[in-house]
Amino acid sequence: MIYYLCTLKIKNLKFYIMGRAFEYRKAAKLKRWGHMSRVFPKLGKLITIAAKEGGPDPDMNPKLRQAIQNAKAENMPKDNIDAAIKRATDKDAANLVEITYEGKGPFGIQCMVECATDNTTRTVANVKSYFNKCGGSFLPIGSLEFMFTRKAVFEIEMPAGMDKDELELELIDYGLDEIVSETDEEEGTTTTTVYTAWTDYGTMHDALEERKINIVKANLQRFPNQTVSFTDEQMVEIEKFLDKLDEDEDIQAVYTNME
Repeated sequence: MIYYLCTLKIKNLKFYIMGRAFEYRKAAKLKRWGHMSRVFPKLGKLITIAAKEGGPDPDMNPKLRQAIQNAKAENMPKDNIDAAIKRATDKDAANLVEITYEGKGPFGIQCMVECATDNTTRTVANVKSYFNKCGGSFLPIGSLEFMFTRKAVFEIEMPAGMDKDELELELIDYGLDEIVSETDEEEGTTTTTVYTAWTDYGTMHDALEERKINIVKANLQRFPNQTVSFTDEQMVEIEKFLDKLDEDEDIQAVYTNME
């Protein structure tokens, strides 16, 4: 009888652990699926725009080649990538344009909102509503541009045996601002990022490719010239606002002056 009770307890314990593990995996899958449902359409738009601008052949179109690489880094399926390229040559496909809106969100946080859309009327109305509903304000284009610095950002894989300091010296002639390596202790991986002025994007891209350095991701990002800190209570509202922007399929990226 005592043996049975002990076994029962152990079985219950095992069931509890397995149940928790299953729930964790389920939550992780749902989060990943949610991420994919938001990110894949956005990446697809960038691929379509790049293919429409420079042609559907990645070998002849550097912008398309990098858009595809960025999509692969997010595990976007090949079928999705091919469909996005095909849309660029489809005569009946909607015309996509890239546009940036500006505004102040909760507690005065400054935001640059980059969009890719086939309907600017819809997109600007949605973006305005996000700012208005949070008590913020939608600003004329150009109002915040001077408060941010645009840079080209390359996430790369450092080849085995290559010295980071030596690479840094080599890339200075191509407009390098800095190279930063960050190690994730839990994952045991190191991410190396190259920063340069946005006008040197093509030059730096070619320099990295010439050295056979794999570019995992590459894009243009905006960095605030001055940052502002917010309280934990304020951050709750700010994060709700930013999540709302992130859910919009037309919005590609949001940059803020948040510390």
